[in-house]
Amino acid sequence: MFLHSVNLWNLAFYALMVFMATLGLWDVFFGFEENKCSMSYMFEYPEYQKIELPKKLAKRYPAYELYLYGEGSYAEEHKVLPLTGIPVLFLPGNAGSYKQVRSIGSIALRKAEDIDFKYHFDFFSVNFNGELVALYGGSLQKQTKFVHECIKTILKLYKGQEFAPKSVAIIGHSMGGLVARALLTLKNFKQDLINLLITQATPHVAPVMPLDRFITDFYMTVNNYWILNARHINLTTLSVAGGFRDYQVRSGLTFLPKLSDHTSALSVVSSAVPKTWASTDHLSIVWCKQLQLTTIRAFFDLIDADTKQITQNPKKKLSVLNHHFIRHPAKHFEENPSIISDLTGTSMWVPVKVSKWTYVAYNESDKIYFTFPLANHRKIYTHVYCQSTMLDTNSWIFGCINSTSMCRQGVDLSWKAELLPTIKSLTLRLQDYPSLSHLVVYVPSIHGSKFVVDCEFFKKETRSIQLPVTHLFSFGLSSRKVILNTSGLFYNIELLNFGQIYQAFKISVVSKCSAVKEEITSIYKLHIPWSYEDSLTIAQVPSTTEISVKLHIAQPENDSHVALLKMYTSSDCQYEVTVKTSFSQILGQVVRFHGGALPAYVISSILLAYGGQLYSLFSTGHCLEYATMLDKEAKPYKVDPFVIMIKFLLGYKWFKELWDMCLLPELDAIVLTSQSMCFPLVSLILFLFGTCTAYWGGLLSSTSVRLLSSLWLALKRPSELPKEIKIISPDLPILTIVLIMVSWTTCGAFAILLTYLYYVFKIVHLQASLTTFKNSQTVNPKHSRRSEKKSNHHKDSAVHPLRLSASDAEDSLRMHSTVINLLTWIVLLSMPSLIYWLKNLRYYFKLNPDPCKPLAFILIPTMAVLGNTYTVSVKSSKLLKTTSQFPLPLAVGVIAFGSAHLYRVPCFVFIPLLLHALCNFM
Repeated sequence: MFLHSVNLWNLAFYALMVFMATLGLWDVFFGFEENKCSMSYMFEYPEYQKIELPKKLAKRYPAYELYLYGEGSYAEEHKVLPLTGIPVLFLPGNAGSYKQVRSIGSIALRKAEDIDFKYHFDFFSVNFNGELVALYGGSLQKQTKFVHECIKTILKLYKGQEFAPKSVAIIGHSMGGLVARALLTLKNFKQDLINLLITQATPHVAPVMPLDRFITDFYMTVNNYWILNARHINLTTLSVAGGFRDYQVRSGLTFLPKLSDHTSALSVVSSAVPKTWASTDHLSIVWCKQLQLTTIRAFFDLIDADTKQITQNPKKKLSVLNHHFIRHPAKHFEENPSIISDLTGTSMWVPVKVSKWTYVAYNESDKIYFTFPLANHRKIYTHVYCQSTMLDTNSWIFGCINSTSMCRQGVDLSWKAELLPTIKSLTLRLQDYPSLSHLVVYVPSIHGSKFVVDCEFFKKETRSIQLPVTHLFSFGLSSRKVILNTSGLFYNIELLNFGQIYQAFKISVVSKCSAVKEEITSIYKLHIPWSYEDSLTIAQVPSTTEISVKLHIAQPENDSHVALLKMYTSSDCQYEVTVKTSFSQILGQVVRFHGGALPAYVISSILLAYGGQLYSLFSTGHCLEYATMLDKEAKPYKVDPFVIMIKFLLGYKWFKELWDMCLLPELDAIVLTSQSMCFPLVSLILFLFGTCTAYWGGLLSSTSVRLLSSLWLALKRPSELPKEIKIISPDLPILTIVLIMVSWTTCGAFAILLTYLYYVFKIVHLQASLTTFKNSQTVNPKHSRRSEKKSNHHKDSAVHPLRLSASDAEDSLRMHSTVINLLTWIVLLSMPSLIYWLKNLRYYFKLNPDPCKPLAFILIPTMAVLGNTYTVSVKSSKLLKTTSQFPLPLAVGVIAFGSAHLYRVPCFVFIPLLLHALCNFM
């Protein structure tokens, strides 16, 4: 019956929407690079020593614990406290485990062994009992206070030591990073207790799914504090995102707010981190060997030799983090590197006068300095580019000042080089170094190793090529390309008109090489100048390489930089670069950035259909099918224009003042605009996806009710339609009071679930009764017609109570099916707090705070009445017309205030349900 109420065109449309949504979902969950992370392994059996907490603290936080990580002999030695190392505290995230510290803890231990424990780190980890704090925010403040107590407890373990620490470093994974930032908001917290904060895949900007107001309030408190107190926050902070492999927390949420006053904050995507160059998923970011090695190298470089603790110098901390996480010059970190180097010793000096030069070094017995006089080259060229395949950490390129052919001292230019997976490279603009007379490339004496050094002088315009990207709505049917004919080593492809998060492209690089005898490697680096989200692709040429190009962060309005495809190429090859729009990746960006708002659009569509059903009941006396009303009423032009109009009017001061006077919350569209998340037509796309989801969800719920009714009839004897309609049965008040007591004493979401199950039971029972009636009608049609006439006679009589006919039962089922769809989404949105409560039931019988309790108090009596409601009892209500007009503005309200704050959505849903229930009495 459900499918019969939809024509084939609409069915085809809903199928098309499923296909498009599937394309977007596939791009989010599978459309990324393979996992390039190596697994980190423990060399000895990991041990977690539980740190004894003060009794009052353990009693106040019975579910939380503190552990010290160790392996082998280190674990045995440190079972006897106090400790002597440098404390680092690991905070797990949503549903995380304290045992996730083992990867970085084990690598740090191996590094300490390599230097004979001259310095070592003690890694502590907090057990938050796997709490789902990304879904339920009521325990975030409690976790923050516990971490504060843990820091104080950790520092007491070092009392009496010669180099006792006064602060700890914190590594926070996922929501653990947010808890660490929240420490600064505590009244009695001293900022000096933390010397460094590194967060991994932490959503700093906003919650991934704002399912309760406690999460959004917590975020607002933390972010507002960091913004308002930016001048006083001296905490060096690094945020590392996972890239496109992390579909749980998109990387755009992990970027710390850029504050002019707070310059001690860095944000980077793991694919851009030197020596890592890999995207990580949400869990692998804590065990990715390349990333953890980079982190530990940074930690050891942060040690102050005098205090044997992490340095308190903020400039050094920032320099170390930049060195290891932003741009690595292929040299060991030095706090004050010597710019002038001695170029002495027994070595050959070889002058090079050509503009393009290659040297293959193999079994060199002598050191060689190759000198490039710059005077003549300055007249012709603007830049010089050099690269070397020897990836050691020694200085390799220098500049001589006012020299003829050789110099005893030179400016070490190696610090300006950049490390890449297969080469280290340096590009210099000649006019920036007017005092340099020669460029010097150093080739050390080596035995058994082979490497290649290349240098070339070039004009910028010959290596910077503009490539405008294709239009968003070209759908991949058109493309643009450039051909690199010259035999250069380096090119910058400027991707013009590319700077929005809704843009997505596929770039194809075809390389053709002549007379290639050995394997040649090319590197293609997508460089985004306004954020550290670069990604690298390594290709063995000749080959055809496809690169996905899309953004985590949109280009700021005041930023004029251009995204670049940096190509480190071979002079023996020709390259053809083609760009075209990727429609599936555009849909993936819609899902990635706005998928969390889909429940709001689904509920908005259901509300419109619900309003249409109520109005058809008022105007015709019959309730139309859910699918029919969804097709007729769920139109985006009924919702979007109002939201756009409100957003426009809020640009005027008088309207904004009026808005604030009415104590209305900020429009969600404005919140999205501030985060540069406004796609063109995104609301339309989401509305279509929402309507499609509402349709298939309705089909699923209708089918489920029919299957359950069939099962009911198979297990129980056939039931009859109720002879009398009783809105309030004798047991209804008792049931309502019991459910309200359950909500008060345990968990509001649990009471809502029980209410939902009760309501479904009533509808299944009604469906079973109607099925029995129809079967009996088929067997004995004369008796059925007499029963129908008798029912109608009683229904029209004012003296007798209301009787239920078959047509009234069918109308009631249609109405109830829509209510079930609305209730299902309310239950789904309240489910996280229920799961949290069940998981912590052994510690707390009552959920506190409870985000669903106020909703449960209203919803329980409402649904208890609606469970006994039939269309025959409300169609003559004076309130019905008003009730039918409410869902439209509420559908607008759901989109305006609930798309970025999902916890508000149930507040818009219970209003029409409450009015519907009141129609029985008015």
